[in-house]
Amino acid sequence: MFRTALRNVLAHRARLLMTVLAVLLGVAFVSGTLVFTDTVSAAYEKSSAKGFDDVDVSLTPAWKDGEEQTELTPALLGRVAKTDGVASAVGGVGGFTALADRNGDPVGDGWQVRGANYWGTDDPRYPLTEGHAPEGGGEVALDAATAERTGYRVGDTVRLSVDGPVLTPTVSGIFTTDDGTVAAGGSLTLFDTATAQRLFGTTGRYDEIIVTADPGVGQSALTAALRKALPEDTVEMTTGAELAADQAEATASSMDSLKQTLLVAAGLSLFVGTFLIANTFTMLVAQRTKELALMRAVGASRRQVTRSVLIEAFVVGVIASVTGLLAGIGIGAGLRALMDSFGANFPDGPLVVGGGTVGAALAVGVLVTMLAAWLPGRRAAKIPPVAAMNSVHAAPTTRSLVLRNTIGSLVTAAGVAVVLAATTMDDATGAQAPMGLGAGLVVIGVFVLTPLLSRPLIAAAAPVLRVFGVSGKLARQNAVRNPRRTAATASALMIGLTLITGMTVAAIGVQQAIGRMASDSVRADYVVSMAGGGVLSPDVEEKLAGADGVTAISPMRNAYSTVDGRDEYLTGVTGSAFGKLTDLPVTDGAFTIGGTRVVVDEDTAGRHGWRAGSTFTAVHEDDARQKLTVAGVYEPNEMFRGIMLDLAALAPHQDEPGDMQVLVKTADGASGAAKDGLEKALGDSPAVAVQDKQDISEEIAGMVTMMLNILYGLLAMAVIVAVLGVVNTLAMSVFERSQEIGMLRAIGLDRAGVKRMVRLESLVISLFGAVLGIGLGVFFGWAAGELVGSRLTTYELVLPWGRIAVFLALAAVVGVLAALWPARRAARLDMLSAIKAE
Repeated sequence: MFRTALRNVLAHRARLLMTVLAVLLGVAFVSGTLVFTDTVSAAYEKSSAKGFDDVDVSLTPAWKDGEEQTELTPALLGRVAKTDGVASAVGGVGGFTALADRNGDPVGDGWQVRGANYWGTDDPRYPLTEGHAPEGGGEVALDAATAERTGYRVGDTVRLSVDGPVLTPTVSGIFTTDDGTVAAGGSLTLFDTATAQRLFGTTGRYDEIIVTADPGVGQSALTAALRKALPEDTVEMTTGAELAADQAEATASSMDSLKQTLLVAAGLSLFVGTFLIANTFTMLVAQRTKELALMRAVGASRRQVTRSVLIEAFVVGVIASVTGLLAGIGIGAGLRALMDSFGANFPDGPLVVGGGTVGAALAVGVLVTMLAAWLPGRRAAKIPPVAAMNSVHAAPTTRSLVLRNTIGSLVTAAGVAVVLAATTMDDATGAQAPMGLGAGLVVIGVFVLTPLLSRPLIAAAAPVLRVFGVSGKLARQNAVRNPRRTAATASALMIGLTLITGMTVAAIGVQQAIGRMASDSVRADYVVSMAGGGVLSPDVEEKLAGADGVTAISPMRNAYSTVDGRDEYLTGVTGSAFGKLTDLPVTDGAFTIGGTRVVVDEDTAGRHGWRAGSTFTAVHEDDARQKLTVAGVYEPNEMFRGIMLDLAALAPHQDEPGDMQVLVKTADGASGAAKDGLEKALGDSPAVAVQDKQDISEEIAGMVTMMLNILYGLLAMAVIVAVLGVVNTLAMSVFERSQEIGMLRAIGLDRAGVKRMVRLESLVISLFGAVLGIGLGVFFGWAAGELVGSRLTTYELVLPWGRIAVFLALAAVVGVLAALWPARRAARLDMLSAIKAE
C-alpha cells in the first residue's frame, strides 16, 4: 500500500501541484513570521544586554501605599559612591524630548524621543565620537543615528522642546548608544545634569542611580553591600543582569502582538488552504474510484485504502513543509529588510532560525494536509467495490443532504443567537468571547449550508448568463453540477471576504463616530496637546492666551483625588470659558463651573448616587479636603468625562501642574492664518500639536486607513490561496469533463465558446463566495459595532458601499484570472482524443 501511495503521488504530480502550493504558502507565512520575530527579538536582546554592560546595580525610589519612600538626592548618591565595592555611581534623569529636524518636523515618534543627562566628561553609557560633553543650558549632545538622519553636526543650532516652550541650544557633541529606542528609530538628546533636572522637574534629585562594581565584585555581593549601607526598604535595587532580562522580556512582549497578528493571518491562510486540500483530495479520490474499488476487490481493507490516501497526504505535506520552510526563511529576511526600508531601524543581528520554527513548519504543514485528506480517504474506503466500479455512488443520498442541511441550519441559528445575545451585554469586554464563539458557529454553519445555498444564488445569475448564449447556460449548469465542490471552492474566498468586510464596516464606523464626536462636542476651533501624549507646561496656555485673535481658552488639567473612598480623577478647567468651548448635553442641572461648583458625567454620578445639588468632599494630592457641589450632570464621551472643576479651586493643591490639552477659540474660526498664529506663539514647537477638527478627523482616518491596509495586506495571502483553490477546481473539472468538452467541440462549440464557458463558471463561483463573504462580513461588522456603540455613543452603522463594490469587483477579477489556465487547457483539448477518454 505504501508503494501504491507513492506511485499515485508521482502519477498525479500536476494535479497535486496546487495543493503543494497552498500548503507551501501557509507554511512559508508561519515560518517567515517566526523567523522574523525571533531575529528581531534576538537583535534587541543582544543590544539591550550590551546596553547594560556598565550597569551592575540600578537604584530607584521605593514606593509604598502610593508614596515615594525616599528621594535619590546628591547626598544619597554620595553615600552610594562611598560603599565598599562601588567603583562609580552615576545619577540619571530623563523624559520626553521632542527634537525638530532642519525642516522643523519632529524627529522620531512619540515615546521614542527622549532626553537624559550626561554625567561628567567620561560617561561610559554614551561614549562621545565628536565634540565635547554638553555644558549649561545652551548645549546638548545628539546620538549618532539621529545626527546622521537629520544632518546635524557639532556647532549647529537645534530646536527642541520638553513640555511645550522651544529651546534652541547648540550641538556640542555626538555620541553612540545601544539604547533600544534609538535603534527603533527614536532619538536621544543629552543635557548636562543640572539642565536635565530643571527641564524634567527633578531639581535636586535623580530618577535613577547607576552603580558599577569594583573588579572582582559580583552583582549579588554589590547588592548586599548596598543594602547594608542604605536605609532599609527606601530604594529598589535591581542588578544589571535582571535589567537585561527584564528588557529582553519587555522586547519579547512588545513583539508578541506583531507575532500574533502575523500568525493569525498565517493561520487564516492555512484554514483557507484546508478547503483547497480537502477539495483536491476529494476530486483525486473520485477520479480513482475504480482503482480503489479494484484494490478492495483484490483484498485491501477499508483501513488500508484510507491509509494509502493519508500516506499520499503525508508525502505532499512533507514536500510542501520543507519548501515552505525554506521560503519562510527568505520571507523572514525580506520582512526585516522591508521594515528597515520603512524606517523601523532594527538593531543589527544574524538571521535566527530556531528549532521551534523548523518543528512548527513541519508539524503545521503535515498535520493540516493529513487532516484535510482524512475525510475524503475515509469516504472512499466506505464505498462498496461493486458500486464503485459501476459509479452508482456518485450522487449523494437524499438522507445525507437532509442531515447536512439540518445540521448546518441548527449550527447557523445557534451562532446567530449567540452573536445577538452578545450585542445586548452591558460589559463590552466580557461580550467579546461569546461574540467570537457565535461568529465561529455562524461561519461553520454557513459553510455546511453552502451547497444548499449555491443553487438559488447561482440561479439568480441566470438572466445575466443568458446574454452569453450556450456558454453561459453551460457555465451555470457546471457550477451547480457538484454543489459540494462548488461550495468548498467558494468557501475559501468567503472566509477572506468575511474578515475583510467585517473589519472595514467596523473600522469605518468607529472612524466616523470619533470624527462626529469631535465635531458635536467641541466648539473650540483648536485642540492643543503634546505630540508625545505627555503633559503641557502651564506656559503653553499663557502664550496661547496672548496670541492674536484668541477669544476663549481653557486648559484641561488632570489631578488625582479620593472621593468617598474611591479614586477619582478631577479635571481642572477655566470655568468661565469652558462652556463656550464645548457642547456637552446636560441631563440634570446646569453646566456651571466656578468656585466649588462642579459638573460630573452620568457614570460618575451614578456610581456615587449624585444629582444636581449633591455635595461631596474631595481629598486632593496634598491631603487637603475640599467640599464641592454638583451643579450639573452631563453625558460623557471619549473626550470628556469625569469631574470638572474650576482651576482656581484645583491649582492650590498641585505642586507640579501640567495640562493634558488646551482648548482654543479664535475670532475668525479655524483657518490657516489662525493656526500659523498659534504655532508661532508657541515658537513652532516640535513637541506641541495644534489641531482643528479636520486635523483630528484626518489623524483618526489615517490611523484607521493604515490599520486596514496592514490587515488587507495580511489577508491577501488567504485570498491568494483561495485563488489557487478556484484554479485547482476548474483544472480538475476540465479533466473530469474531457469527454463532455470533446462532444461539445464536435457538435459545433468553438474554442472561444469553451474558454468563455470555463471563465463564466469561475466568475459565478467567485461571485457566489464574495456575496456570502460580504453578507457575513456586514453582519459581523454590525455586531462588533453594537459592542463599540455601548462605549462610543456617537457610533452608527456605516455601510461603505464604495468599498463593498470594490470587493465584488476584485472577486470578479479573481474569477477571471483563476480561469485563464483552465480555460486555455480546455480549449486546446483534442476533440477526438477527448471523446475516447474514459
